[in-house]
Amino acid sequence: MVVLSVLVIAALIAGLAIYLYIVGSQLQRVATHLEECASIVQTVVGHAEVIEPDVEHINRTGGVIAGALPLLYGMAEGIVAGVTPRPSQPAERPPAVPASGRRRSRLHDAVGYRP
Repeated sequence: MVVLSVLVIAALIAGLAIYLYIVGSQLQRVATHLEECASIVQTVVGHAEVIEPDVEHINRTGGVIAGALPLLYGMAEGIVAGVTPRPSQPAERPPAVPASGRRRSRLHDAVGYRP
């Protein structure tokens, strides 16, 4: 019984050692990839530092434009209202007169064609 207990404990320790080796190698790969990512992020930060003042200027300009949009919209509506012609009142139509002679086709009138 003692020998069997020692064998089970040895198998458990061996299993844990194999598990820890596998997990350690996977963590080592993750650490390597993280180091590569850190260098890429440093490169991106270096590039962003160069354009940051220009982006701030663009944001300020965009804020000015966004603040002026309601005023421009109101001015544009005023211009459109002043230029748009008012619809004239249609003249009263005379009463319908019966067709004399041969009746014409009304297919052209249905599609908006006026010969």
